[in-house]
Amino acid sequence: MEAVIHHPATGAAAFSPCSLPETLFSRRVSDLPRRSKPDISSFLSPPIPKTKPQNLRLSPQFLPSPSTSPSKRPLLDPPLTSEPSIKTDLPSNDYSHLLLLSARYGDVELAKAVHASIFKHEEDTYLSNALIVAYLKLGRIDFARRVFKNMSSPDVVSYTALISDLAKSNRENEAIELFLEMRGSGIEPNEHSFVALLTACIRLLNLELGLQVHAFVLKLDFLDSTYVVNALMGLYSNCGCLNFVIELFYDMPVRDIVSWNTVISSLVKKGMYDEAFESFRDMLRIDGLRVDHFTISSLLASAASAGRSGMTEGREIQSCAIKLGFESNLSVNNALIRFYTKRGSVDDVTLLFEMMPEKDVFTWTEMITAYMEFGLVDLAVETFDMMPDRTCESYNALLAGYCRNNKGLRALNLFCDMVEEGIELNDFTLTSAINACGSVMQKSTSEQIHAFILKFGCARNSHVEAALLDMCTWCERMADAENIFLRWPKDRERTIVLTAMICGYARNRQLDQAISLFCQGQSEESFVLDEVVATTMLSICGLLGFRKFGVQLHCFSTKYGLLNDTKMANATISMYAKCGQMEAAIKFFDAMLVHDTVSWNSLLAGHVLHRQGDEALAVWMKMESLGVQPDTVTCLFIISAYRYTGSDLIDCCHRFFSSMESRYQIKPTSEHYANLVGVLGHWGLLKEAEAIILKMHFVPKAAAWRALLDSCRVHQNAAIGKRVAKEILHVEPQDPSMFILKSNLYSASGRWHCSDTVREKMREKGLRKFPGQSWIIHQNRIHSFFARDTSHPQSKDIYSGLQILLLECLKAGYVPDTSFVLHEAEEHQKKDFLFYHSAKLAMTFGLLMTKPGKPVRIFKNILLCGDCHTFFKNVSVVTKREIYVRDSSGFHCFSNGKCSCKDQW
Repeated sequence: MEAVIHHPATGAAAFSPCSLPETLFSRRVSDLPRRSKPDISSFLSPPIPKTKPQNLRLSPQFLPSPSTSPSKRPLLDPPLTSEPSIKTDLPSNDYSHLLLLSARYGDVELAKAVHASIFKHEEDTYLSNALIVAYLKLGRIDFARRVFKNMSSPDVVSYTALISDLAKSNRENEAIELFLEMRGSGIEPNEHSFVALLTACIRLLNLELGLQVHAFVLKLDFLDSTYVVNALMGLYSNCGCLNFVIELFYDMPVRDIVSWNTVISSLVKKGMYDEAFESFRDMLRIDGLRVDHFTISSLLASAASAGRSGMTEGREIQSCAIKLGFESNLSVNNALIRFYTKRGSVDDVTLLFEMMPEKDVFTWTEMITAYMEFGLVDLAVETFDMMPDRTCESYNALLAGYCRNNKGLRALNLFCDMVEEGIELNDFTLTSAINACGSVMQKSTSEQIHAFILKFGCARNSHVEAALLDMCTWCERMADAENIFLRWPKDRERTIVLTAMICGYARNRQLDQAISLFCQGQSEESFVLDEVVATTMLSICGLLGFRKFGVQLHCFSTKYGLLNDTKMANATISMYAKCGQMEAAIKFFDAMLVHDTVSWNSLLAGHVLHRQGDEALAVWMKMESLGVQPDTVTCLFIISAYRYTGSDLIDCCHRFFSSMESRYQIKPTSEHYANLVGVLGHWGLLKEAEAIILKMHFVPKAAAWRALLDSCRVHQNAAIGKRVAKEILHVEPQDPSMFILKSNLYSASGRWHCSDTVREKMREKGLRKFPGQSWIIHQNRIHSFFARDTSHPQSKDIYSGLQILLLECLKAGYVPDTSFVLHEAEEHQKKDFLFYHSAKLAMTFGLLMTKPGKPVRIFKNILLCGDCHTFFKNVSVVTKREIYVRDSSGFHCFSNGKCSCKDQW
């Protein structure tokens, strides 16, 4: 497991200094002596120095000055903060006591008055330090620095107080510079100084400096200080170096609750939830410490993300919190809201929120996030409107929730309101707005957002720039996406943009480019194959029918444990089914430990694609017996399955359709009606199918009419076909396919001039027909063909072979059906158009390139035409070969002059 440091603002991986051993938790903490020091130097990189070797190199700024002694300074018993303690056992008229009172009651004027009185006397370093601390507590760092500058000999307390305040005030670099100034003046740091400096390192996630500080701490022998070690553990925890945290923890002479909390929270960050709970139990058993609210909050975060036991563990932690009196603690209740958001129900979250005695802005923000997670957008908005105070995070929660629930327009409107109201915009805000624009998929809007980001000056942020690239791919701006990709700095992490670009190519059906980029990424050491990329590539393999590549991805995913992701597993089922390997899809499904609705839908889709209606209905019966709740997609596949069963089951199909709303609370959509019409039309019930459309409770979409038109084509019913064509033209007059339909209707009736006029209008409007394409996979390469295509390097051989094949098929009884050529031409010209369809070219190439007796597998992006279907049946007789074709309707298997679809597709 790689320990990765993330930038605090962008989250981008920046440094990977150490690796986590697999056997780190082979022994429990309780099995080790409290002062045991296991030798783990073999896997620490760079190692934590345990001695003071002569060749240890420190940066010059950390070397002690000649005037100071390297001997260990006496340890104090400091408070948890790194501020110097102030004596409070003095009389009430003492200056230091007055300064303490001024800080306690926020009285700046009193502090100024005391300052003026002190100024009249000789310089007293102790009182000057008390002034600095008071001003810092009052939030007047300018006054504190003025006092500091006027001191003739500031000591370690003076420096440490300012370093600590700067580190906590988002001025970390100034804190580091002041520490270096202190070292340059010859003042040796104490444990408070180290804690303050490490605080700055933690906020900057500066591991390199932190390692130097660690070496300096070791040199001055401060590793016996619990507070310093806790700070070091905090640094390594935030930088993802869990092994460093564990090593320091084992070496501590005395552990406090902060030490244990750091270890537990580090384990939670690494996803080691069982180990986090085990450490919690060890803490109670070994050191007998009383847990605090931070312990409870970390454990609740662990329970929220844990596996099956998470809910039980979370309930136990909640009971523990109540027993210890934390039921009213604000941070614990906020953590409980997060826990029930992920593992409970909306009722649990709402009840907890209503019972909370105290709420802060984080509580309200967590409730917005919770409602959005449960899909209750209106309740989230209502909660947002009721908030007494709002922060940037509150707006971001609402913005991200809109995106998560596909409310892109509402998200963009909220973003515009934030800009107008002057709300702080951070990287998360901009990324959410970009994602919202991508979900809306409006090119003009995306260009405006893009321009705003460039003007805002955040386009060079890795996450923002990657989101811009992804937005461009959603909005059909592939040229802009490629420009962003090509400009990406070589020294910056590339996995995020490689992932976005691969998914973008796949989304825009540029599948060859997606595969090429994936292969290029595999040659780069920095590229990490995650579930998103693997799922996308499996989907591409399914679309292309690239079985061999899909099997390799399956093996790779198994090797690296990616198949534990359910989405990834579902994509694997779909890939095997679309590649014609239904048995492999079923085998993989049966091997899965957990199935969701999408898993079942993927299996159903595979059976329907292979025209296995009875098998699909058997899967549905198993789903019912297991109590799996269907969704809208499930119902689509179940209705489609009746197309491939038998006409005697039409009544069963009707009953299922009628029971969808009453039994499964799924209201039939236009797509469900289209599937039902397709089933009825398949069995020749054209009038009944037309009546179904006319009785729909909403205006039918073109999909339902298209399903009926396809059935009219198969059953050659011209009367109903003409009526249906007119309805389609009325519903979608601007659809390119409708222009083609209208042109074809004119052509079929011999009105060639009208047909040409329609096509001319298409060209004027810039509309293009989706071209028919066929392809075949040979020697791990995709060979694509269009109608009358001559671009293939072996086109001469392909056309010569096809000529021979046509002659043999004509002898065997093949009769070209020129009715499929809707162009004004002579009969012999129509045959030329017909003979060189893309599917025929792909099949001929397959016959030429595969061994005799081996099947030929062809893939086509649209429906196989009737003439090609007849031709392939004849080819299977002439060549004595099996020919598999996957078109938009499903799989065809041509063998011995017959097709598995029984001439109904």
